[in-house]
Amino acid sequence: MNAIELSLFVSQLAAVCDEMGAVLRRAAFSTNIKDRLDYSCAVFDPQGELCAQAAHIPVHLGSMAFAMRELVSLQDWSAGDMVIVNDPYLGGTHLPDVTVIAPVFVHASCIGFVANRAHHADIGAHTPGSMPVSSSLEEEGLVIAPTHLLRAGVEVAEVFQRITDATANPAQMQGDLAAQISANQSGVRQLAGMAATAGVNSYLAGLTAVNDYAARLAQQALEQIPNGSYSFQDVMDDDGMGQQDIAIAVTVHVCDGDIEVDFDGTASQVAGNINCPLSVAAAAVLYVFRCLMPAQTPACAGSFRAIRLSAPQGCLVNAQRPAAVAAGNVETSSRIVDAVMGALAQALPEQMPAASQGTMNNLAMGARGDAECWDYYETIGGGCGAGSQHDGLSAIQSHMTNTLNTPVEVLELNFPVRVNRYQVRHDSGGAGRQRGGDGLIREFHFLAPASVTLLTERRLHAPWGLAGGDSGACGENLLGAKRLPAKASIRVAGGECLTVYTPGGGGWGTPP
Repeated sequence: MNAIELSLFVSQLAAVCDEMGAVLRRAAFSTNIKDRLDYSCAVFDPQGELCAQAAHIPVHLGSMAFAMRELVSLQDWSAGDMVIVNDPYLGGTHLPDVTVIAPVFVHASCIGFVANRAHHADIGAHTPGSMPVSSSLEEEGLVIAPTHLLRAGVEVAEVFQRITDATANPAQMQGDLAAQISANQSGVRQLAGMAATAGVNSYLAGLTAVNDYAARLAQQALEQIPNGSYSFQDVMDDDGMGQQDIAIAVTVHVCDGDIEVDFDGTASQVAGNINCPLSVAAAAVLYVFRCLMPAQTPACAGSFRAIRLSAPQGCLVNAQRPAAVAAGNVETSSRIVDAVMGALAQALPEQMPAASQGTMNNLAMGARGDAECWDYYETIGGGCGAGSQHDGLSAIQSHMTNTLNTPVEVLELNFPVRVNRYQVRHDSGGAGRQRGGDGLIREFHFLAPASVTLLTERRLHAPWGLAGGDSGACGENLLGAKRLPAKASIRVAGGECLTVYTPGGGGWGTPP
């Protein structure tokens, strides 16, 4: 395969993922998928190794890449099958992220898999939004072990029934699952068409060529990191259950482009829900190193051959069942990025940025009852860390998520909520030679009683600056004039206002 053929092959694979995402978005019922774009799509080889992914959600894609090999090896696959899973300890991330996997067959041979992962605002938790302040996995909703959703193209009715019965709005869940199935069917058709046109052997040889090419590009980038061991420690504010200042320690060992990331020294798993399975930690680690590679590096398993990670069993980033994990996927993954970047800043001081907001500012809300029954979930952007050559971006999602904000018009049209303010939080970025990005202010006026859950970070410990730059401002959550904890589950009355002030990014360099 020459260079032009290889480039076209990579683009074709990526296009399959993009098309799957377009189908999923257009067919979905929930605002979470069709408006916030909280979903991801990817293509895998017959062994479950990542071949291509769309530019969707890093924490989804990295964790799928880490876990798919084992997932596909445990199933007997036939054409038309689809398997559904959300169990964080069997290849998932947290329960709202539901993954649907389909094999691709050509001439009775399995030539790979397609998969998509989408966030469902209702997965059967006891609180609306299915992001509770929880202390065990079972409190967070329905746990789905890898289970056939379709067999030979036929829906498994009892599986559909069990999932939809767990939710408060079965019609929406049915619609979103149908959208995920349709996205996979689109991917199966396109990938099978690629392989049939090229010939199965040529297609599989192309996958090998793509991974080898990605490995070469990755190796060249990783060899630019000076040899040595670089350590850094950051902390989570709290676990929502009374424990504060929970350490994430990391050491990055570098030897001629070979990378080992060791989380020895990280705190043990906690009572609250900021624990995460190792697949989520892997997603954060792979994301950081992917940022160091050339933009044209294919997003496939070959990119990560030289990177290994280890973490003690039972620690915060390698939690064991039945630890609660709802916020680990969103909050702890963000802090893992901070810690790994902090370590690499010692090796690459001109390349690594200061800390970004370090939180997704998770807001889940809704109501249960005959008059009102609704679920809503969103993440809120903030400030990005500055780098040696640039200011940090303001009012934007960073690192482990790149979902969109829900437009005010969509939110107000579908739910009994009015958005009074949605604006940049000026001067919240850290000062420096290059200034950190500013956070956001988002104020919600409730038109009816509702249950609200906040899972946020960087309310106690500010995003740090680099090279003498100042820290960004901490975030803050207010109900009226009352300050709320970083993790809180509350009832609000009609007429009350909730305001979320998101953190700014750290500055870079000594302020002038």
